[in-house]
Amino acid sequence: MAFINLYRHNFIRAAVCTPEVRVADPAFNAAQTVALMQRAAERHAVFAVFPELGLSAYSCEDLFHQQALLDGAKHALSEVLAASRDLPLVAAVGVPLQVGSLLYNCAVVLAGGRILGVTPKTYLPNYREFYELRQFTPGDTAQVEAIDLLGQRDVPFGAHLVYQAEAQPLFTFHCEICEDLWTPIPPSSYAALAGATVLANLSASNVTVGKDDYRRQLAANQSARCLAAYLYSAAGFGESTTDLAWDGQGFIYENGTRLAESERFEYAAQLITADIDLDRLAQDRMRQTTFGESVAMHRAEVARFRTVRFRLDMPLEDEIRLERAYERFPYVPSDPATRDMRCHEIYEIQVHGLVKRLRAMNSDKVVIGVSGGLDSTQALIVCARAMDVMGLPRSNILAYTMPGFATSERTLDQARRLMSAIGCTAGEIDIRPSCLQMLADIGHPYAKGEQVYDVTFENVQAGERTSHLFRLGGVNGAPVVGTSDLSEIALGWCTYGVGDHMAHYHVNASVPKTLIQYLVRYVARTGLLGSDAGRVLEDVLDTAISPELVPGQKNGQPAQNTEAIVGPYELQDFHLYYVLRFGYSPAKVAFLAWSAWHDRAEGTWPEIVEAKRNQYSLAEVKQWLGVFLKRFFQLSQYKRSALPNAPKVGSGGSLSPRSDWRAPSDGEAKAWLAALAEIPER
Repeated sequence: MAFINLYRHNFIRAAVCTPEVRVADPAFNAAQTVALMQRAAERHAVFAVFPELGLSAYSCEDLFHQQALLDGAKHALSEVLAASRDLPLVAAVGVPLQVGSLLYNCAVVLAGGRILGVTPKTYLPNYREFYELRQFTPGDTAQVEAIDLLGQRDVPFGAHLVYQAEAQPLFTFHCEICEDLWTPIPPSSYAALAGATVLANLSASNVTVGKDDYRRQLAANQSARCLAAYLYSAAGFGESTTDLAWDGQGFIYENGTRLAESERFEYAAQLITADIDLDRLAQDRMRQTTFGESVAMHRAEVARFRTVRFRLDMPLEDEIRLERAYERFPYVPSDPATRDMRCHEIYEIQVHGLVKRLRAMNSDKVVIGVSGGLDSTQALIVCARAMDVMGLPRSNILAYTMPGFATSERTLDQARRLMSAIGCTAGEIDIRPSCLQMLADIGHPYAKGEQVYDVTFENVQAGERTSHLFRLGGVNGAPVVGTSDLSEIALGWCTYGVGDHMAHYHVNASVPKTLIQYLVRYVARTGLLGSDAGRVLEDVLDTAISPELVPGQKNGQPAQNTEAIVGPYELQDFHLYYVLRFGYSPAKVAFLAWSAWHDRAEGTWPEIVEAKRNQYSLAEVKQWLGVFLKRFFQLSQYKRSALPNAPKVGSGGSLSPRSDWRAPSDGEAKAWLAALAEIPER
């Protein structure tokens, strides 16, 4: 099996088809339907959805009571069925069917030359321009559960059918028809509780002004409520315009997110496809426990559903890349307007959290360490805005920069300039004497003149800074504001206990590094803190990310580079999002990372961070994912189990043991690393 294959990673490609139709011309409509099925198969789709009554046309009105039309529609269905024998997909087509002496508006599901089932429309609109009760019978009144159709006996019939692919059980779908979606409780709501992850709507839906947006809202909300994908196909060009018009609107949603939409008012057939992430839907249903509670609450309705299992071989052998674009920066919105709104909201959350904590402590001051680097800069901005909200002078921010053995002139200068521009009460404490005393007390070789820069050497500096800050907090009656971000906490890139791990209150703990880069850029670009501060912020963003604990400089930058040790934050934040938010397997995370990063020419967003790389090969993704998995699952949980309080900022998750993430401190990473080993490097 090919690793670069969306079906191997629990995606399916689905198609929404809008054929050109001719009213009461089933032969023409069948040919159009078959042509679109073939196009869908050529694009490696395994599910194709067509409009309501597409084999006859929806707008036939009383012609539906003409036997010639009904016989022609059934013959058209036989033509489509025959064509399906050689196509590796399942299709849902709309057709009028006479069952006994009653006429039903039906979705016929077929694959491999066999009819899998027939779902009649439940709700028939009979208001305004609609008169469906004049021609059809509601599906839930049917007295039979199986019919004979086109020589096939005992075809499942009814509104309570879900269809499940044997080769991919997560691909379980349900069909409803047009008006069914517009009701207070659509049939697909119960179908989702019965296991359907993909909900299909075969619709006609004439167009009126503004109706397109209402359709989108209905489908988006239904997909979000049901934690499902929602496919919607509406009638297009060729339907009768005697009294109505048709826009051919089709779209695909996944848990509230629009993946694809057709063009409206086209004069030819259309086909749109989207790659549906079945894992995402299954993971969300597993995590959102109220979904399971709903299954139990509506058990009687759920029990009415029958599962029709069908054989459909997934195309696993060939390379099939994702058509769906995955953002390289999942924590940062790609739309500029949305990004600015998100930045404003994030600052409000951080500031709100800090203001509440200060008032609860009856404190009007804060103590913060300022390194001249990215995280402390973001935390200092939050402190400044908190003072503004509380009507207090920014001089109540007691900010200290504490140069050590490896502090560069660049970052020290940035810290001084930033504190001055913001208007803090600025202090500077050289921690080298106290560090030397500590190193001498514990017998470290550095105290004897040897250049030994081990973990202890680094941690002594981090510990001395935190120890000073806490004592400064005590003497000034002010809490210490922590600066560590979500990315560092995930990777365990902090000194435990008396180190940058600890504070009285964190403000950055659920904000990842890539998002902090943009937040700082946003403040610099908008001039929220003034032009002097803006210039310093730009310099901070241009500084290599470093703990500055090992002496040395290169070209004016710190010699110690964090990303060379724990991996590029742009890639590790991507891994973090899909591991934490969705619990994806290492193989799927690697596949998504490769899909996002391997060959997209635009590179990283220049307004976020200067790109060091524009691409990552599968081998590089695997390498850094291995670092992430080992550090996240095995080495760092004990630090997260003792995190200070901090506000949760985004739906991408928090690592607080009191919020989104509870895990044993002594767990192993073997299961994840074993799965990682199965990933090829090219």
